[in-house]
Amino acid sequence: MTAAPSENRRRWKSAWMLLVPAGLLLVAAANAHLVYVAVTSQPDCVPHLKEAGTDGSYRAAKSAC
Repeated sequence: MTAAPSENRRRWKSAWMLLVPAGLLLVAAANAHLVYVAVTSQPDCVPHLKEAGTDGSYRAAKSAC
């Protein structure tokens, strides 16, 4: 026979009690990874003007290259 309605409700409740924390843990891990990559990565230098541009071109405010 089929399970009683209260037993089905109990199964769904226990499933949600596992799925919600797992989803929150996944979101927290993804955010931690994004912060880690942002802090540890150093982008390569891009070509830009080294001296002040007089023709309206932009240049880096403080060149690190």
